[in-house]
Amino acid sequence: MAVGSEINSNDAVSSAGKVELLFFGQLKERLKCSKLSLEITQPLTISELKLRLVSQYPHWQPWLEERELLAALNQTMSSSDEIVKAGDELAFFPPVTGG
Repeated sequence: MAVGSEINSNDAVSSAGKVELLFFGQLKERLKCSKLSLEITQPLTISELKLRLVSQYPHWQPWLEERELLAALNQTMSSSDEIVKAGDELAFFPPVTGG
C-alpha cells in the first residue's frame, strides 16, 4: 500500500446520514423555514441537493433556483459543484449588500 493511501472502511457507511440546512435573510422569510435536517444516502453536489429540495418542496423552487443565491458549506463559501456529505452543514442566503 502506498504511503498516504489509507482505506477507510467506514466510507460506505458514512455516506448516509443527515445534512443540516440553514436558511438566512429574506430566503428564510420566503421559505418560512430557518433550518431543516435532510437525510441523504450518498454525497451530493450543492446543485443536486437544491434539486432534491425543490422536488420535496416544489413551492421553494423560485427562491432556491435564484442565480444569486449563496451557499456556505461548513461555514465556507462554496460553489454549486461542491460535494455535501452526511454530517455537513449547508447554509443558503441571498446576496448581502451594504451601504
